[in-house]
Amino acid sequence: MFDRHLVLEQLGGWRGMVDASLPTVAFIVANSIGGLSTGIWAALGAAVLVFALRLVRRESVQQAFSGLFGVAIAVGIAAASGQARDFFVPGLIRNAALGVVLLGSIAVRWPLVGVIAEFLAPSHLGSMASHSVPGLRSRIGRVNAQLHHRPPPDPDTGARPPDPEPERHWRDDPRMLRAYSWLTVLWGATFLVRVVVQWVLYRADEVELLGTASLVLGLPVTAAEIVLTLWVVARLHRHRGPAADGPEQRPAG
Repeated sequence: MFDRHLVLEQLGGWRGMVDASLPTVAFIVANSIGGLSTGIWAALGAAVLVFALRLVRRESVQQAFSGLFGVAIAVGIAAASGQARDFFVPGLIRNAALGVVLLGSIAVRWPLVGVIAEFLAPSHLGSMASHSVPGLRSRIGRVNAQLHHRPPPDPDTGARPPDPEPERHWRDDPRMLRAYSWLTVLWGATFLVRVVVQWVLYRADEVELLGTASLVLGLPVTAAEIVLTLWVVARLHRHRGPAADGPEQRPAG
């Protein structure tokens, strides 16, 4: 069963995305008011504050720690170059890499949105275990169980009934593969659009506009993509659920 709340929790939730934006907001505002040094300290302070609040509330600090590490790299690059625009260089590199990897995954018929969605909340026919080495032990266990519970041979012919059809992987379902591929195109293209827009502003040394573009193309666009992705994936899982398969299995007449 697909659970959008479980998926959102695994992705860090809406609050996790907001927390990730706070250091950038602090840097933009502080840099415009007090210059690069002020912006650097403000970004670091915001990242540390987010980390500390999660510790106090005994919440998961994994994303906060990743954000703190990312901000440290960004401010380190900006401090070394003496240019505020270089605060956004890690984001440019990250977006470019993610865009290329996402679109490249479609070429090898492993769309990453599908891989991630089925890993977080596998459909009843499409679990990742059917195509992964770590699941070998559990698969051997299932085979042994099937061998011990195989129906007896026909008393007249001595032939055993055929084994049940193996579980079909989500990549073997054309509808799911096509939908996951288009979702992967959406995410990959969005990352590359961010790169193009931010690169133009980076080259023009428009720090405030660069920061604004980073925020506008960040949280709001990501939120919209997540809503659309969860809606599509939920429909795909209903399509593959027992209720959807039931009518096709009823005997005619």
